[in-house]
Amino acid sequence: MPRSLRVAIIGGGIGGLTAAVALRRRGIEALAFEQAAALGDIGAGIQLGPNAVKTYRALGMEDEIAAIGFESEYQTIRSWRSGRIISRQRRKDVLRARFGAPHYTLHRADLLEVLGRAVPPESVHLGARCIGIDLTEWGAVARFADGRAVEADLVVGADGIHSVVRAALYGAQEPRFTGCVCWRGLVPIELVPKDIVTTDGTAWWGPHGHIVHYLVRRGELVNFVAHYDSDAWTEESWTRECDRAELLETYARWNSALLRLIGCGERYFKWALYDRDPLERWSKGRATLLGDSAHAMLPYLAQGACMAVEDGYVLAEALARSPDDVAAALARYEALRIPRTRRTVLGSRFRAKENHLASPWRRLVRDAKIALHDRLHPGDTIFRASWLYDYDVAAEVI
Repeated sequence: MPRSLRVAIIGGGIGGLTAAVALRRRGIEALAFEQAAALGDIGAGIQLGPNAVKTYRALGMEDEIAAIGFESEYQTIRSWRSGRIISRQRRKDVLRARFGAPHYTLHRADLLEVLGRAVPPESVHLGARCIGIDLTEWGAVARFADGRAVEADLVVGADGIHSVVRAALYGAQEPRFTGCVCWRGLVPIELVPKDIVTTDGTAWWGPHGHIVHYLVRRGELVNFVAHYDSDAWTEESWTRECDRAELLETYARWNSALLRLIGCGERYFKWALYDRDPLERWSKGRATLLGDSAHAMLPYLAQGACMAVEDGYVLAEALARSPDDVAAALARYEALRIPRTRRTVLGSRFRAKENHLASPWRRLVRDAKIALHDRLHPGDTIFRASWLYDYDVAAEVI
């Protein structure tokens, strides 16, 4: 494999670092540029479905992922006020048997630490804020706020929903506010009252909102995220702190045990949810997109990180197969990734509506359909995610 190919990745998040690992393991030079001063400074939980776990398996990293994650025995959906179980499906053994890999919940910072260890320190540049890119005949140049200019055979925009690379390629376009506000927090498991501790990955569905909670960091922390339909606040920042009282007031009529659980937190963060309409193309010249910069999506299929992980692997494989023809490699990358990510973006939007039904009658019909489906199709997943979990990235890129 020629080692002359040089790839500059703008963004040191999960997708960017996964791409860097995948590229380096194929003998391709990969440099990651992250505007933050450190990796993993956002304390939030994420979910890695079997499709993402299989991707890390293909990179030889599954054991490291298992060591930092938590695998729940069940996935449960409950009614917002009564706590009535809408659906409860065994997750652990079923997913391993049917899809060939488990489902893990992790702390985002833990995953970034694992990925960061897999890339040499000299290949990760922190405090590097990209302000634009220039396409050249044979490559691309990334420009940074400190005056640096880095030339590469390919520049990859893995810089999130407000991607500078995307704007340089396709013009500035504001993301779409989805009309939903979220709160999140982490609670040490020992602070949660014993009578409300559960190891299930749990979602509570109610009018205009839902709350999910699951264990991360090997079961040491409870991660919760509360979603509510509102257009009263539109700030995106994941690091904006808010008061506990605001959260508890918003969900005051919800189940008392659930409120006790989320009330155990010490710090709460608030942000507004945005996504983007799918793009027809991701690449222009010697530059392309990856992860949220290409397909920012709502979290309701728990696939945002998973899609970015898949992107990184497929891009690396495409370049490894056509190192002397970057254009062909990017065409292959887009052909494999755009249809799947488009379906996931649109599926996540649909799931948002189903989770937040305001009408009691419509909720009753939805719940009855779920119960019937669970009985007729006991091997399926709650969110009808077989098409997501079946995917094996290593097999797809052959």
